[in-house]
Amino acid sequence: MLEPAEYVLKFINQTEKSLFLTGKAGTGKTTLLKKIISSTHKNVVVVAPTGIAALNAGGVTIHSQFQLPFAAFIPINGAAPLHETIKFETKSTLLRHFNISSQRKAVLRSMELLIIDEVSMLRADLLDAIDTALKFVRKSEKPFGGTQVLFIGDLLQLPPVVKNDEWAILKNYYKGVFFFNAVVLQQNPIIYIELSKIYRQTETNFIDVLNNLRNNRITQSDIAILNQYVKPNFDSKKEKGFITLTTHNAKADEMNSRELQNLKGKEFIFKAEITGDYPNHLYPIDEELKLKVGAQIMFVKNDISLDKQYFNGKMGTIESLSQGEILVRFIEENKIIEVEKYEWVNKRFTVNNNTKEIEEEVLGTFVHYPIKLAWAITVHKSQGLTFDKAVLDVSQVFAPGQAYVALSRLRTLSGLVLLSEIKMNGISNDEDVMNYEKNKTDLNILPKALEAETNLYLSQYLKQSFDFETLAYEWEKHANTYGLGTLKALKSKYQKWIIVQTNNVKAMVEPGKKFVNQLSNIFYHQPFNATFLNERVNAAYNYFFKILDEVETSILSNTLEIRNIKKSKQFVEELQSLEEIHVNAILILKKAKILTNAFAEGKELTKELFKNETLLKYRFNKINDLKSKVVSSNVFGENQVVYEVLKEQDDQSKEKKKSSVLVTLELYHEGKSIDEIADFRMMSKSTILGHFTKLIELKAVDLNKVLPTERIKELASVFGSYDLQSTTLSAIKEANDSFSWDELKLYKASLKA
Repeated sequence: MLEPAEYVLKFINQTEKSLFLTGKAGTGKTTLLKKIISSTHKNVVVVAPTGIAALNAGGVTIHSQFQLPFAAFIPINGAAPLHETIKFETKSTLLRHFNISSQRKAVLRSMELLIIDEVSMLRADLLDAIDTALKFVRKSEKPFGGTQVLFIGDLLQLPPVVKNDEWAILKNYYKGVFFFNAVVLQQNPIIYIELSKIYRQTETNFIDVLNNLRNNRITQSDIAILNQYVKPNFDSKKEKGFITLTTHNAKADEMNSRELQNLKGKEFIFKAEITGDYPNHLYPIDEELKLKVGAQIMFVKNDISLDKQYFNGKMGTIESLSQGEILVRFIEENKIIEVEKYEWVNKRFTVNNNTKEIEEEVLGTFVHYPIKLAWAITVHKSQGLTFDKAVLDVSQVFAPGQAYVALSRLRTLSGLVLLSEIKMNGISNDEDVMNYEKNKTDLNILPKALEAETNLYLSQYLKQSFDFETLAYEWEKHANTYGLGTLKALKSKYQKWIIVQTNNVKAMVEPGKKFVNQLSNIFYHQPFNATFLNERVNAAYNYFFKILDEVETSILSNTLEIRNIKKSKQFVEELQSLEEIHVNAILILKKAKILTNAFAEGKELTKELFKNETLLKYRFNKINDLKSKVVSSNVFGENQVVYEVLKEQDDQSKEKKKSSVLVTLELYHEGKSIDEIADFRMMSKSTILGHFTKLIELKAVDLNKVLPTERIKELASVFGSYDLQSTTLSAIKEANDSFSWDELKLYKASLKA
């Protein structure tokens, strides 16, 4: 039998079934999330309830993606109830003023997999609002408009927030506030898979205590084990490396501020470099970072370099400070490292015009040192972090599961300090959640469920691929505008063309229906014959693709021609909209062929399988063919507009999610200067020079390409008089202030190289 994580990957790639992926703290949910995003062949959008959760998941917030109002949602048609202070929406009122850009609509229509992370915070009514929006945009009454949804989170961690006045109304429609109470999930149950192997803790007795605490089965024996670590007079000043977990923000902030003030020495203030569109509610850490030598800090990101010197939650102490250099000492390892800045991005999802794949567009960046003061942190903000040493005060726990969240941050019991004894009456978990856990899918039925859902997915995808009714309707709808409106005169010149092309598309409808009936017969006999299916799909593909491909050539050619006519903008836009629908039908057909080939050959459905040149570069190659014809025949004259149209370069051939440093290197190889790269990437020049520091160290760029020869000689002279094993850059900078921090770092990188 497969492991739970393997089942999740197969359900995602081989079915349309929605899933809930959960697991105790430290079971690798985030790791699996990243693997799914990097390996699935489906168009993915990642969202989360809050800005910070979205950043951590590599996505965007639910409200920004779906443009939903900040209001409670009632899952009914008709008017919303009036309230003095709380705003309510219903299906009717939500859709009446639902205003979403064409770009976001394109993303939602192209989306095949929606991942919602940190669903413990997702309210049931918000999920029903998402369902309503997707059904509307995708014009489908299937759950979530036919989109597969993967819910990820631990329901015993951060709970949803609902006001008493809101719940007074919502309770008439929902059994509870958690996401699983949404009407869409009550009517359409999802598969519930739990990751069980814990990676954070290895001590059996500690794992047993956490499991019992989580499941409301904690015993006096468990309490006795934990209370061995009670130290009411513990002094964190004498014992370095401990972080205090508190229940309120004010208490954590006050403790961090007080401890920083108590340190002697100069205070340094470091400010984030913010470029482009990066709203302050998405700031991953405070814009202003105040530090002194001796300050206790923790890292808020994993080290993305090959060195892997720190992880999210790793503690350290400030060893040395200057305006351009921060050195941190790890006490346990007796090791000192320099902290490098990290880049967070605010992004949105877009659809590539050529491939119809969902891609990411950077709107703005937030560049800062990935550290924060860490004498104290709230239990809420500690979610997802791992600590070696922590001081806990759970005597004032104010929400179910808080004690579990706090304790599960630790690797071992030996790193635990309790300021007071744990009491039995303060650590119970939410009964609604505990009852839902009984819905966990039995692992023994997963193999048959996977097989059935896989067959259903393949069957529905193929039937959709060869159903040309919607495409024919769109062509006919467009053709009917040729005798109407202000564009009547212009369109009359293309009347014969539109009739011919519309008839070509309409002629596919009946043969398509007949082939869909053949598919139904093939899938009726289970197990179906994959080899026979593949033969039939390939034959059908060859027949229909020839027609669709010729129509695509025709509509692209006419669009290019019409662009050169004055006052044709509206006509061109109409043709572009139609062409977008048409090329999407072609790409779906191509994917259908790849799918059936894979099933016939027993291949896994992975992203690599669908990185097929004929699929990814279909439209791009089509445009390039037209471009060569335009250039050779000069059909449309020497009008620059033609070349602007054809300037849709091979965006689809660029790898997604390259490292930021690699993107800078590619732009450099294109001939852009450092200033031009900074402007193009919406980043500061200092950040781009930071990239070049890494590139020089990796021998990807020579120092003499970045700094003048004379300046390099001056730097060599200065550095030659220092023992770099025992001298910091701060000391060199202090003695040689004529050099900038960037110059010093660039030269030091060349020495490392």
